[in-house]
Amino acid sequence: MSLSTSPSMAPPHPEQHTQHGELIRDCIIGFADGLTVPFALTAGLSSLGSSKLVVVGGLAEIFAGAISMGLGAYLAAVTEKKHYDVEEAREWDEVHHRPQDEEREIYDILGRYGISQADSQGVVQGLKQDKRMWVQFMMDFELKLSRPADKGAWVEGLVMGLSYMLGGILPMIPYFAFDNTNHALFTSIGVTVVILLIFGYFKAIFTGTTRRDAYWSALQTLLIGVLAAGVSYGIIKGIDSALKVRL
Repeated sequence: MSLSTSPSMAPPHPEQHTQHGELIRDCIIGFADGLTVPFALTAGLSSLGSSKLVVVGGLAEIFAGAISMGLGAYLAAVTEKKHYDVEEAREWDEVHHRPQDEEREIYDILGRYGISQADSQGVVQGLKQDKRMWVQFMMDFELKLSRPADKGAWVEGLVMGLSYMLGGILPMIPYFAFDNTNHALFTSIGVTVVILLIFGYFKAIFTGTTRRDAYWSALQTLLIGVLAAGVSYGIIKGIDSALKVRL
């Protein structure tokens, strides 16, 4: 019985990468904006002393903001897909009609990574045998464009809009429960502080950062939310006082 002298293949090293990056991005942006902007607005409106005004104004902002953010995400996804398709069509045209120029570009690209022209010849010849992979190589390394996800742009818009709406409605819940705007405001502040800390922490953890960075992310998210609410409260309070003086 002979023993095989060929080296054994080591098992592949498992790597963990975040999936559905675009949807995660839309969810984070939508929820963060929804949590901060309506909270700042309702905190400012509460200085006027009317819970009904806070609820009406807050809901109007939430629905308008959700629609705006959703449409913005949809249009951005459509534009990104269109841009990729146009550049891909241009690369196909160059591969078919100017192959020598494209070959030189491959050598230039590989040269940036310290690969000599002699060592690059095998790669170039391999890509020339498969024009689809050749075009993909140019998209990845020359233009540095990632292929948009196959999902529809409407999914990104829906995720963005719903995330904004969810983030915006949470700080408003106390205003439905309390007629006294001061009680509602302080309860809303407490609820929002907790949500901002939790959101900031898990946002960082989900993207793969260390626990220490996650703590900083939580504090940073809280500071931004509190600053926005404080400035909004002060501005609306000042405008209200100025109008009362004029009247």
